[in-house]
Amino acid sequence: MRNAALAAALAAALVCHQAARAQDGGAPRRSAAELMDVLMWSREPIGGPFALVDQSGRARTDADYRGKHLLVYFGFTTCPDICPTDLYQISRALELLGDDAEKVQPLFITLDPERDGLSRLAEYVAAYHPRLVGLTGEPDAIRKTADAYRLFYEKVASPGGGYTVDHSAFIYLMDPSGRYLGFFPPGTTAERMLTILKPHLAR
Repeated sequence: MRNAALAAALAAALVCHQAARAQDGGAPRRSAAELMDVLMWSREPIGGPFALVDQSGRARTDADYRGKHLLVYFGFTTCPDICPTDLYQISRALELLGDDAEKVQPLFITLDPERDGLSRLAEYVAAYHPRLVGLTGEPDAIRKTADAYRLFYEKVASPGGGYTVDHSAFIYLMDPSGRYLGFFPPGTTAERMLTILKPHLAR
């Protein structure tokens, strides 16, 4: 997976602004390109514990999903194109897996908790697949989770008012113990996901 569609992954990462931003403590944030390099070559641990809330208001941690392969996706409900496309492909992959889909848990983690309340999140994930879990939480908890996955995102003011969220768009594949296996770049088809998922699920 890490060697597939390198150009596509790079293009997706560069959709985000490239300049490093200051973190709350003053340390510079790494750019999308730097973080993508970490993902491509597993230069650092990726993933880890999280404490968030699902679309029904139930507290959730990473431990709740042990024993299943995870497809972890970060985005926001008003994302105009990339998020809907990737979530649709995740949904198709689950349908194509048939009974083996029970071995996979898809997670959608919002990067816009300010607008993505529980009811909105619940309606959004239900539109894609009944097993897709939406997760939100306090901004600090979401930032901590995104940083653990080496994900770039930032709120950006829109020219006509309001804001959008720039973010790198990867589908992370984690094994049943929470270990990072790799990522699918944006635009990956359900069929391509299956070629990677099936050997893992057969083990």
